[in-house]
Amino acid sequence: MNPPQIFTGKEENRDQIIQSIVLGFSTDPLARWFWADANTYLDSGPGFDAFGGRSIDSGTAYVTEGYEGVALWMPPGVEPDEERMISLLEATVPEEKLEDVFGVFEAMESYHPEDPCWYLPIIAVDPFYQGNGYGSQLMKHALSRVDEDGLPAYLESSNPRNISLYERHGFENMGQIQIGTSPIVTPMIRSAR
Repeated sequence: MNPPQIFTGKEENRDQIIQSIVLGFSTDPLARWFWADANTYLDSGPGFDAFGGRSIDSGTAYVTEGYEGVALWMPPGVEPDEERMISLLEATVPEEKLEDVFGVFEAMESYHPEDPCWYLPIIAVDPFYQGNGYGSQLMKHALSRVDEDGLPAYLESSNPRNISLYERHGFENMGQIQIGTSPIVTPMIRSAR
């Protein structure tokens, strides 16, 4: 199989990008801990958009040709829409879990580098296409841009199955986040190249 072509995600394809993420995260431990109910989870697109959608506005959302895979990268100075994210979580996460959910986000923030870096809040591959190199090609494409800037890159792995992918691309484990009943989240850093 030929490596997939990677393109920049555009505003006019925002819905398709977010739908690919919802598919890709359908078995993600953290996302499904937030939204265990299938109906609520399937309506979670606005949450993913609030967390990573500003990458589309920045021209740093990368997609495969058929939207099998999506990576939402944020350059230095671009951050998730925190206000929108908080509102969506308060409206959709069960009340008994909400304090732990916000605790996870606070812990993630404590690991986030203070110096300028590229941030990968979301990378997802449709489960039907997983294991075909889409995630690796998306990482390779984006990291070439990161390396042009000579900056580090940061992410949080919400799924232990993905850690080996990140390690192959030079990311190193910074610790573990686990609040209350949450699954483990692994913050990871890649030094500037």
